[in-house]
Amino acid sequence: MRVIVLGAGLLGTTSAYYLQKLGHEVTVIDRQGTPAAETSFANGGQISVSHAEPWANPGAPLKLLQWLGKEDAPLLFRLRADVRQWLWGLSFLRECTPARTRHNIEQIVRLGTYSRGNLQELRRDTGIAYDQRSQGILHFYTNQKEFDAALAPAEQMRQLGCERRVISADEAVALEPALAHIRPQLAGATYTAEDESGDANAFARELAKLAQAKGVQFLMSHTITALREAGGRLDHIEVTDATGRFQRIRGDAYVLAMGSFSPLLAAPLGIRLPIYPAKGYSVTLPVKDASRAYETSLTDDEFKLVFSRYTSAQGDRMRIAGTAELNGYDRDLNQVRCEAIVRRVEALFPGAGDTTQAQFWTGLRPATPSNVPIIGKSKLSNLFLNTGHGTLGWTHACGSGKSIARIVSGLAPEVDFAFAGMPAPAAGRLMPA
Repeated sequence: MRVIVLGAGLLGTTSAYYLQKLGHEVTVIDRQGTPAAETSFANGGQISVSHAEPWANPGAPLKLLQWLGKEDAPLLFRLRADVRQWLWGLSFLRECTPARTRHNIEQIVRLGTYSRGNLQELRRDTGIAYDQRSQGILHFYTNQKEFDAALAPAEQMRQLGCERRVISADEAVALEPALAHIRPQLAGATYTAEDESGDANAFARELAKLAQAKGVQFLMSHTITALREAGGRLDHIEVTDATGRFQRIRGDAYVLAMGSFSPLLAAPLGIRLPIYPAKGYSVTLPVKDASRAYETSLTDDEFKLVFSRYTSAQGDRMRIAGTAELNGYDRDLNQVRCEAIVRRVEALFPGAGDTTQAQFWTGLRPATPSNVPIIGKSKLSNLFLNTGHGTLGWTHACGSGKSIARIVSGLAPEVDFAFAGMPAPAAGRLMPA
């Protein structure tokens, strides 16, 4: 089949790669000049199966009330006259029950574990390089209440096969000596040795090159303006190129992988996707003192920040990312939030990074209320969905891309996950190949 992939981010690029492996003729279309130039351009860099507890959990409503009006809050709900935002918020609150949280963790862990395995296989098969590190991910806590609240979700993740091990503050410092500065503040930690980190943007660009070498066509600097339906199928898409020239592009099947912009294109087709943009921030700092900088990828759950380290031809860099601001499609940098991240980095690792050369970035993460992405079939017979991955697009990219490629091909996915528009497999087993 000729398959058109809408979006050249992590999800679109991995979808294209796996679709061509199954023998399809693939074209990828994106408005940017290079792959992964928006949501994943400067993300936190973690392949973090252990980061499976959704934003919507039993403790979230009280935290949201405490954070209201605080410009530097980890999760800032900036109320707007926006029906989509309010509906999303109500759905978010419905996902905060203990039962829904357990269900959502189960979905996120299963897909994450499968995806991480596929990334490792892809790396072995292709030799792809992207500043990757396989030193695990360490979640640390400087608040006893936050640490105590993490124990039950960590236990559930272990039961699902994600070995998120609870460790003491001393064990955490032994694993990551850069935490010694805050040893008196540490309440405890968890460690997942199988988790990884790496530059998501570099990965997407390198994977696109591999896909192009196999025949995948990338139409970059092409803006998708509309999806047109006829007879219960997607008939064609309408695009304009960099010169403003209008085109109609047709395929046998289409994969919608446009992140936060997916619901805007799907709505005229009568497809309502529960996705709202959550603006995330990152700061990239050159390492100034390597003896003070962390080596292991870290997660600061209290402040909702993740830490990765990249060492490449571009230099030795620290990447710190996180927080979420629900403020529509606004992508302006909020200086207060940028400075809050830098303050936290300096408090944890004073002098490790050169804050005078801080590079700030923000991107719109396509968040569902549950944090569970939307992967599978739509109500149109030839339109497929791979979107809504929120903060875990990098973690779930390879598993989602391989799964949607199999679904498009009429094959069952290999993982037990709640795929859209498809019957669920028996609990606790892989779907047949």
